[in-house]
Amino acid sequence: MIDILVYLFENYLPDACPEPAVLARKLSAAGFGTDDISAALSWLDGLAGKEGGRCLSPALANSIRIYNEEEQERLPAACRGFIGFLEQHGAVDAPLREAIIERALALPDAEVSLDRLKVIVLAVIWRYRHEVDALILEELLAEDSDDEDFGVNEDVTRLLLN
Repeated sequence: MIDILVYLFENYLPDACPEPAVLARKLSAAGFGTDDISAALSWLDGLAGKEGGRCLSPALANSIRIYNEEEQERLPAACRGFIGFLEQHGAVDAPLREAIIERALALPDAEVSLDRLKVIVLAVIWRYRHEVDALILEELLAEDSDDEDFGVNEDVTRLLLN
């Protein structure tokens, strides 16, 4: 499913992404499997439904994020630390942080790797057209582990910086 998200970053602008039925056909023609397409479209639908989440209470802006037990189990310390890093450096605000956490927990993975979390962060930034500093973007595109190579390239960098 993550490779489908990367494919979307590379090939579509957030507001130019086709309707789900058309997108499913295009993804199938690109060689993605039916189960992966279905999972990705469902995941993206959850992301699209979070647009109202950008209008969260002003009190949330100055809040401290406490992770519950499930979040701690599924998001290892490296992921939680990375989310904190992004927030401290102004790359994401509290509503984006919550969207990132919610979408990470929507993955079927028992534990979300840092590389997968970075793709999720990119998806949220892409969806909301949130501006991000070039140095933060480099950190998002850097691979930290032996996780799969998702093929995020310079085209993604250009899309997110423009």
